[in-house]
Amino acid sequence: MIKNKLTYFFLLIGAVVSAQQQSYSLEEAINFAIENNRASVNAARDIDAAKKQKWETTAIGLPQINATVDYQNFLKQQVSLVPAEFFGGDSGEFAEVVFGTKQNVNATATLSQLIFDGSYLVGLQSAKVFLEISRNAKVKTDLAVRTNVINAYGNVLVSEESIKILEDNKATLEKNLFETQKTFENGLAEEESVEQLQITLTEVENALNNSLRLREIAYKLLNLSLGIDVNQSITLTDRLEDLALINLSLEAPDDAPFSMEENIDYKIAANDERSKELLLKLEKSKALPSLTGFLNGGYQAYSDEFSFFDNDQEWFGSSLLGVSLNIPIFSSLQRTARTQRAKIEYEKAKTDLTETEQRIKLELANAKSNYEFSVEKYNISKKNLDLAERIEKKNQVKFTEGIASSFELRQAQVQLYSSQQDYLQAMFDIISSKVELDNILYSGELVPVEEE
Repeated sequence: MIKNKLTYFFLLIGAVVSAQQQSYSLEEAINFAIENNRASVNAARDIDAAKKQKWETTAIGLPQINATVDYQNFLKQQVSLVPAEFFGGDSGEFAEVVFGTKQNVNATATLSQLIFDGSYLVGLQSAKVFLEISRNAKVKTDLAVRTNVINAYGNVLVSEESIKILEDNKATLEKNLFETQKTFENGLAEEESVEQLQITLTEVENALNNSLRLREIAYKLLNLSLGIDVNQSITLTDRLEDLALINLSLEAPDDAPFSMEENIDYKIAANDERSKELLLKLEKSKALPSLTGFLNGGYQAYSDEFSFFDNDQEWFGSSLLGVSLNIPIFSSLQRTARTQRAKIEYEKAKTDLTETEQRIKLELANAKSNYEFSVEKYNISKKNLDLAERIEKKNQVKFTEGIASSFELRQAQVQLYSSQQDYLQAMFDIISSKVELDNILYSGELVPVEEE
């Protein structure tokens, strides 16, 4: 029974740890971040807010109904003077008269409808553009989140691989140092050989400790990009070398399809130009007349006492139908100045769009160059690593046989360690440069947005 209880206990602990430990492939991490990263979440909320603003603008031109209820209680009623002769008095004298009741209630409901307003028509167009701006901002945010996740994921894998390499190097050095120390104690090796190995071992241990600290920070940065607690424990299922090989595209960068109009930065700049154009139309539309129709109806009741809820209280109805025409005539050239200022902003937006187009072309050329360089660097680093490993092994054998000096062995080891780190960095650079190129070539949305 005790054995069964212990088994159940450890299974329970394992289930809790498993629930707390999340594992992600790179693709899973990207998809999770786009849904949960705090910047992406707020960008999605901006789209929802833009949809509400679009309806808010649309509703301006739809029927509006408002109701008012006014209650008045004259604490002291106003006295009016009328000629006393109206009441049989002497001519030239005045009598004090109070008109109306002390209390009254007026309840009115008004139906209004905008018939024509040029600024309203422009506002409808602007609401659609604002919604499009929010959607493009969401795509831009998602691309940035994707880039951050890929780089953070890659940094974690680099840290993990670097730690494995350094631990292997440390174990090899400790073995070499132990054997060389024994050889020195037997008088068959120089003390300098021991000291050279001690220096190399100290440097590797220092690099290992630093890599352990960097790995902890790298995991926290990845968690932040994912939108989870920075201290949450996660496991990565992809390998650095596999990701590098996946990003070694067989398709040449020059052959990759590219549409300027689908580039997200171009879309954002085009949205800005369109919004400035609509602002210009808005200022021009303010010179047009506006027409509004209305219909209201109401009831009034009067009494010297508060008897408005009594059944015998008399209410008097009224109703009114009408239209209101507002015609702008003269604004001391204020509208003209505002229209000219809007036109200047529109011209600036057109210039910015041209500048954005040229900048994107430059960024594309630079991204292609960086990607091609990273591929070349990866191939060279891989060859150099193979050479460095063979050189280090040869010097290791020569040192053991007493043919090579400790200084020559140290040089070979340092060269190997540098080649190992260069190879890790080359794999990361392929991943990083590829995502930058993909961001420029990418068109569409990472997560489809529902139309409304």
